[in-house]
Amino acid sequence: MPDQAHLTSSEAIEFFRATLIAYITKTRPLVEDACDEVFRTRDWLHNDRRIHWENQVRKRTRVLEEARQALLGAKMSHLRETRASEHLAVERAKRALVEAEEKLKLIKTWAREFDQRAQVLVKELEHVLSRIATQLPGGVMHLSQIVRRVEEYAGVAAKPAAGSSLPVGAELPATKEPS
Repeated sequence: MPDQAHLTSSEAIEFFRATLIAYITKTRPLVEDACDEVFRTRDWLHNDRRIHWENQVRKRTRVLEEARQALLGAKMSHLRETRASEHLAVERAKRALVEAEEKLKLIKTWAREFDQRAQVLVKELEHVLSRIATQLPGGVMHLSQIVRRVEEYAGVAAKPAAGSSLPVGAELPATKEPS
């Protein structure tokens, strides 16, 4: 095996460096968006949906109480037709309240499960984002240094080959300037 490298171009390394920059440019916003989407979903479950269904439970409890009061008033006045419609209103209000309570319970369950399941995935995404933000730019800089060194090497290797038969890497003898 020869002890010398025969590099004449840094194009492949430069192409890889450019591709890595494009990868960082495209990937970083996507990973950040994924993390943000997880936090938005968590917020939606814990705040928006939970508050919505808590308010629905309160509202539907109020409607049920009003329907019960209307039924009680109909019973007191002995109106036969009104009492049937009032019973129907109470049953409808009970079903609506049960539905709201079930949905609130379900939202609370989803919120707990989401936190447990998403926490591991978010940590992994944040780890990937950290690497994209710190290590890959360092790799780009390192590749830039490699390209520069290869170009310097190719320039030095080309000089002796053009005018003499010195082996690559050999130094030219120092010449004295005429006095």
